[in-house]
Amino acid sequence: MARIVISGGGTGGHIYPAIGIAKELMQLDTETEVVFVGGVDRLESTLVPQHGFRFLPISVAGFPRKLTWRWIPVVYNVCSGFMKSLWLLKNLKPSVVVGTGGYVCGPVLFAARLLGIPTVIQEQNAAPGLTNRILARWAKAIYLAFETAGTHFPTEKTTVMGNPIRRTIGAVERDRETYDSLGLDPERKTVFVMGGSQGAQAINQNVMDALTDLAPFNQQLQFVHQTGQVDYKAVKGRYQTSSLRHLVQPYFDPIETVYSVADLMVCRAGGMTIAEIAACGIPAVFIPLPTAAGDHQRLNAQAIADAGGGVVLNQRTLTGCKLAEEIIRIIGDPQKQQRMAYQSRQLGNPHAGEEIAQSIFSLVKCNS
Repeated sequence: MARIVISGGGTGGHIYPAIGIAKELMQLDTETEVVFVGGVDRLESTLVPQHGFRFLPISVAGFPRKLTWRWIPVVYNVCSGFMKSLWLLKNLKPSVVVGTGGYVCGPVLFAARLLGIPTVIQEQNAAPGLTNRILARWAKAIYLAFETAGTHFPTEKTTVMGNPIRRTIGAVERDRETYDSLGLDPERKTVFVMGGSQGAQAINQNVMDALTDLAPFNQQLQFVHQTGQVDYKAVKGRYQTSSLRHLVQPYFDPIETVYSVADLMVCRAGGMTIAEIAACGIPAVFIPLPTAAGDHQRLNAQAIADAGGGVVLNQRTLTGCKLAEEIIRIIGDPQKQQRMAYQSRQLGNPHAGEEIAQSIFSLVKCNS
């Protein structure tokens, strides 16, 4: 029986790929034991157990960008996390340790290196995070979602596989029953606005500002809008003053049903968002988060735009009028929409998780 340790956290963009890989490992071999190591008070400490996996906590902290007194508690937490990682890995004796990014990977994968345990890295974005760039020198394999990320890693270790997503993403058929279940009209074009699980205030506001300019097209369009909890009431109220058909919720779960009817996305450009909509072949208007580390969201979006699967708008200069113009330009040109959908799907790999899991098992066999 193989035992595999997975570490990654801080944000959903690091946690969900880790969970995706874990599920694929279990699909390929039900006897495999997968154990997660993550931050004691971070998001992964809640999400991972919810998905049925064993979770072991360590202390973790990110270093401030400037040299200040705040480094003192950070250094203590990092050292404590490293010592705890050494102790855990000595007792677990895993065949391999997988890192998906975030501060927590540092002490865990470095401890694995000192103990002679093979490590692998999965990078979700076009611009890799600092932790993965540092740890790459010791990794046996590096799995990339974007080819452009390869410039930051040793070529002989890297493979472009995409981001691991749920097998159900892209598997739901577009049919009348789906439209009926959502209260939507199959004769209208559906725009799906999604700022992430928590929503995005800037996207919500620009869409609200765009409704006036979209009014002449209200009989051809309908919007599905994931607002996040904070803006839900305000956004819902604004739609209700419009004649535009709409479905507004703080969060959609399962989301694959909405993806199946979406003709156009208006969304952020996190690695997992792009992986999901590319697997579904949905054209996108990307509004990257301008404060994302390393500007990785803009680089993610630009990779899709360069291939013809989307367009990128700058949040700092965006207006509701500009957003409305872009939506109309794409939706109003069926041939363009189809070309973008095709190019988007060409970039997706719905089997990425399975391929990564197979590669990990190959490494386990080589070292057994």
